[in-house]
Amino acid sequence: MSRRGALRRLAAHEGRWQRSLLWWVARRRIGVAPGERALGYAAAQAAFVYGLAFVCVVETVGLSVLLAGAPVVHGVLLVLDVYTVLMVLGFQAAAVTRPHVLGAGDLRLRDGARQELRIPLGRITSVRHDLRFSREGARAGGGVAEFAVGGQTSVTVELSEPVVLEGLLGCRTAVGTVRFHADDARAAVRALREAVAADGSPGDAAGAGGAAVTRP
Repeated sequence: MSRRGALRRLAAHEGRWQRSLLWWVARRRIGVAPGERALGYAAAQAAFVYGLAFVCVVETVGLSVLLAGAPVVHGVLLVLDVYTVLMVLGFQAAAVTRPHVLGAGDLRLRDGARQELRIPLGRITSVRHDLRFSREGARAGGGVAEFAVGGQTSVTVELSEPVVLEGLLGCRTAVGTVRFHADDARAAVRALREAVAADGSPGDAAGAGGAAVTRP
């Protein structure tokens, strides 16, 4: 990908988490239509994020006191510190306002404002509660995609055909197994199994059409 294309994607990501702050204040969710079920995942990281935001605020106040005699440096660092606090809160806001979404024909998994993976229900062969720990957030490799939150995933989905996960900078990876976290993992598994059964497409049959990857 060209440098210009990468910059456009990063700018779009910045815009998404900033808009998420506004939706968070308004207590609204993005991309959840009437009749669709939101599967939240933000609770597992809330304590860490709020703790980090508190530390950033304390640092901002401390630097303001120390640099009171240097107004130019103080002004520059104040802007950077305030932006850092907003970015940390935006990380949580994006997770709250952009939950995983179980629709009539697909499951949409999200990693806050970074990326979204759309899985047709007809391609799902199995769903199970499966608590695993991971060192990274959203990542893909070896045919497996992980949407970890708080260092863990709790639901594993196996597919009859791979779907394509597109990363923040446009890297595309085909995956046949997807692991994600849900705050109420067992309820998410039940709801997803019911949706697959109601979809009418046998889980062990190839789903029709291509896999779609979108970005909120």
